[in-house]
Amino acid sequence: MSNAFTTDFLHPSPESQAAFRNRMSEAIAILLRDFASAGRPYSGAQPGELAQAFRQRPICPEQGVDMQELLDFVGTGILKHSAVVHHPACMAHLHCPPLQASVVAETLLSAANPSMDSWDQSMSATMVEQEVIKWLFGLFGYAGGEGDGVFTSGGTQSNFMGLLLARDHYCFERWGWNVQQQGLPPQSDRLRVLCSEAAHFTVRQSAAILGLGQQSVVAIPTDSHGQMRCDLLESAITRLKQDGLLPFALVATAGTTDFGSIDPLPELGDAARRHGLWLHTDAAYGGALALSDRHAGLLQGIALSDSITVDFHKLFYQPISCGAFLLRNRQHYRYLRLHADYLNPIEDDLAGVPNLVGKSIQTTRRFDALKLYMSLQHIGHERFAAMIDHTMQLAEETAELIKRTEELELAAEPTINAVVFRYVPSTGEGRADELNQRIRDRLLDGGIAVVARTKAGGKAFLKFTLLNPLATVRDTGDILRQIIRIGKELEQQIVTEQNARKGAST
Repeated sequence: MSNAFTTDFLHPSPESQAAFRNRMSEAIAILLRDFASAGRPYSGAQPGELAQAFRQRPICPEQGVDMQELLDFVGTGILKHSAVVHHPACMAHLHCPPLQASVVAETLLSAANPSMDSWDQSMSATMVEQEVIKWLFGLFGYAGGEGDGVFTSGGTQSNFMGLLLARDHYCFERWGWNVQQQGLPPQSDRLRVLCSEAAHFTVRQSAAILGLGQQSVVAIPTDSHGQMRCDLLESAITRLKQDGLLPFALVATAGTTDFGSIDPLPELGDAARRHGLWLHTDAAYGGALALSDRHAGLLQGIALSDSITVDFHKLFYQPISCGAFLLRNRQHYRYLRLHADYLNPIEDDLAGVPNLVGKSIQTTRRFDALKLYMSLQHIGHERFAAMIDHTMQLAEETAELIKRTEELELAAEPTINAVVFRYVPSTGEGRADELNQRIRDRLLDGGIAVVARTKAGGKAFLKFTLLNPLATVRDTGDILRQIIRIGKELEQQIVTEQNARKGAST
């Protein structure tokens, strides 16, 4: 029986299902028209221009608007002015085009809307997530069946969980102190976390949120390949202990944001065991290399980690957000677990009811595992590996192009698929940093390419993050030629401006 809200929700009535079918068809048409068919990686619209367009439209009108009219506005006003992640020239960040299987899964999980905190809100979804976690354990070489894991929003949350459990485990083992119940111990200002100087900023962020302060993070210098120097790690640990400080965690990076560098995992695993440190490996970027027979060796030693971060909205090609936190010893979740009578009572634990809230810092949580599950099922291991191998080959070929081009300078050989380089002005280094920044802005404002900017050795560089399996060396070569063209135009413009100023002063 229908009522006033029948077509606002998806349910068994014919009216509801017909409305949903029509709306989804309309949404697909808009998506194909205004996003999938985009010929440029970005429209070039400026922030002020977009803000003005949205200010003119009431957020919550007194009477709702027709869905077709709304979708048309979303298409022309939002989708047309988004970063087109599938375009070969959209290569600024670790921001991937999502697989079609994962987009279909996103629709299904959003419509079903399970909440992953308790069994009675998720049922089959809980079982799927647990099976995917078991598969991940095999992928990263965790053996023995003692571990566990949980899906997260991404690397930030997973890195935070790693340091949270590392801190609480250390405090309990050393002082019998329960941080969850008692708060930070008096000695907490002496706790120290070690990581490379190229580690993700969320290591410092996590330390700050955990009450240890950014001063607790000790950055170890890297070598010419961007890897943590183990000799300096050893001397840093010795020095900390001599100063009465308490190193408790070591964070390894398997894929730095700028260069994709992978720390020497076997050596860091040995160091962690010798010094009694919790080893957390941030494999948010590089974790997908485990799928590649050709490149999985780059992750040798990752199974020595006490915990691992892996992101699926990077090289696993999933929609944002989608990540996981893996824990070698499931007993360490006790530092996190709480019970609520309405949600996950102790009786459920005794009865073996699989409530997942005790493994997460989130309560309500999406069924993101379905996206990865459907992608793995549909694509298969072989094709997944081929996609990753393609992007790494593309990075190597692009780096070779740069090395052969007089106007460009390669910062370092790519480890995964990030290529860092700069335009070298013919007029010398004087305004090189400014010039590279202006090149990047000109590419973005013109809708030519979306590339990243970073710094290395105190100098400004550009960066291609080549996650897209649809991109080819022809695409990267075209953008490099555009960079050289713009660079020369800007150099000429600078010379003209300087001459004009000289003329005005004489």
